[in-house]
Amino acid sequence: MRDIAGYYTWRVPGASPLILTDPENPARERYLRRFADEEGGVFLGRFYEKYRGQSPDQALEIMLRGIRPTPLRVAVIYRSVRPKADMEAFSIFLKQHVPEALLRSVDLESLYVKYGPAKFSLSGRGYVAHVHPLVLWLLAYREQHPGATLSEVFTQSKTEMQEVYQWLFHPTRWEAQNKRIRILFEEDAFREIGKAWRRLGYPFVGLVPSYATAIGVSGDTPKALAELTGILINGGLLYPDLAISELDFAQHTPMESVLAARAGAGQRLLAPEIAALVRQQMSGAVENGTGRRAYRAFVLPSGAVIPVAGKTGTGDNRFKVFAPGGKLSGDRVVNRTATFVFMIGDRFYGTVTAFLPGERGSDYKFTSALAVQILKDLSPQLMPLIENVKVAGTH
Repeated sequence: MRDIAGYYTWRVPGASPLILTDPENPARERYLRRFADEEGGVFLGRFYEKYRGQSPDQALEIMLRGIRPTPLRVAVIYRSVRPKADMEAFSIFLKQHVPEALLRSVDLESLYVKYGPAKFSLSGRGYVAHVHPLVLWLLAYREQHPGATLSEVFTQSKTEMQEVYQWLFHPTRWEAQNKRIRILFEEDAFREIGKAWRRLGYPFVGLVPSYATAIGVSGDTPKALAELTGILINGGLLYPDLAISELDFAQHTPMESVLAARAGAGQRLLAPEIAALVRQQMSGAVENGTGRRAYRAFVLPSGAVIPVAGKTGTGDNRFKVFAPGGKLSGDRVVNRTATFVFMIGDRFYGTVTAFLPGERGSDYKFTSALAVQILKDLSPQLMPLIENVKVAGTH
């Protein structure tokens, strides 16, 4: 997948290796501003969801639970979120949220004046308070606009998102800049890869640059997998799906009319050689691999064996949370899946999927062998259909 992404990277309009080496290249700043908008938007989206439905007081309480409440931090947070609050409200708030022992030697009036929002930049206040600067901006904006939508928040925060990332624009941050620009190069490359995948039946709008995508765990639906298999079995051609092949109106009357579907021309999506190579590998997966249970599953009355090709996949899908240093701190089962995408002869293809939603998936240990066995068990029901159709490649 890294090689594929590299192939597409420099074919994206405007992308060039010179952007990473030339400090005067105007595209550098465009990429960095785009990165600030994208990553800032990710953080804002998370904060918006975290505080959705909370009153202003509830939002402040939730925010303070995540920090060690020193007089300085609480003062900066309160003055940032409620800049128009008077000295009396400020004092009451600090006395409620900071341990009394820490306030004995503190001049509250001095804190109120010194850490007003006009005295420090948004980034500076976030640094002093040990919180992300954009959460300070968001809670302050929600105080004035309690019904603000996420779209409105994104629109109104453009200036603040750029301000928060000003550290990244400094000339001494060359390596940090190049790292972010490479991230955007990869995003653009995967956008192009996604376009190519969608032509082959990939059912989603976006394709995430991730390890999961690289090994094929990309959220393909059973229908999309079956459609891709149809392209392979047809030598790289995509034919339109037909749910109805013929309509017969007013049967056995003088007005009888029969409408038949006109065969559509196939659209070339893969070279025949590539399709043949993939079919060969899928045949190997059944003859000598994880799909072995389907080997000789379909036999004609004459004794001829209809060849089966396929690919298996097992999904033990979990939501994992990692602590600093990479230590696993949480592990929640999302679901468990087992899939077998198959071809029968040169005419039939499809997908078998076993799916167990929710945390109950942790109680089961089935693999893709279950999906293969299901197809094998269905062979007596499928054989009458297959026998009525000329199947090439029997042996």
